[in-house]
Amino acid sequence: MAECDSCPSNDGCSKDKKRCMIENNPLNNVKKIIAVMSGKGGVGKSSISVLIAKQLKQLGYSVGVLDADITGPSIPRLLGLKDKKAYGNNDMILPVETSDGMKVMSLNFVAENEEDPVISRGPIISNMVKQFWTGVLWGDLDFLVIDMPPGTGDVALTVLQTIPIDGIVMVSVPQDFVSMIVSKAVNMAKKLNINVIGVIENMSYIACPDCGKKIKLFSGDNTDKFLKEMDLKLLGELPMLNSIRNLDENEYDSRDESVELIFKPITNSIIKDLE
Repeated sequence: MAECDSCPSNDGCSKDKKRCMIENNPLNNVKKIIAVMSGKGGVGKSSISVLIAKQLKQLGYSVGVLDADITGPSIPRLLGLKDKKAYGNNDMILPVETSDGMKVMSLNFVAENEEDPVISRGPIISNMVKQFWTGVLWGDLDFLVIDMPPGTGDVALTVLQTIPIDGIVMVSVPQDFVSMIVSKAVNMAKKLNINVIGVIENMSYIACPDCGKKIKLFSGDNTDKFLKEMDLKLLGELPMLNSIRNLDENEYDSRDESVELIFKPITNSIIKDLE
């Protein structure tokens, strides 16, 4: 198809191109796109999106972050960009940049007040997300990390069908009902023939401050069963830490070093899968 010629994922695309709805901006050259998804809200998906992006940046890659969670955008606060605004230039939106050079787009950058609710129906919200892909001047990027909305509805479907996703990182927590909801998101990705890189289990344990022993709040049986049934790889387990909960740009470099030690191999595994 002619539309596929300008698609950055054309060479490795596994989608049925007869049904492909992907749109692209010829001014942008994004090499790899990672969607961070869960199907369930409140599992730390946005924080993990930021951690992945930051790790990629530290490894020397050019990185962008697209906040597709239109009704609950939190990326600006997590990256210390709370009061920043995005502006237009020649019919294009210029993304906001962090102090370390990451390009970021979120609804809060164009909203008058970040507390204002988004009172719109699904198709309108879906078009907003599409605009963040085709109407934003991302330029040349090695990686674009997309913070997905919870659920498997209109907006999530729009992202997966209209943006050339190279791989999805699923986020879960060690609870049976959460695994069930995440399974829906996994099955959605599989039906659309999109690669699921693996699962990051957030809030997996608490590390004892005295001896360092991992204290599991929930049994690991549910996680093991979930991974086996869905044929998924466990990319890593993240502990419950204030340094993750209070993540923002100003605190990032001074957070607990254990997060760095845990998350660096997770990011390396993601990169390897996409090679």
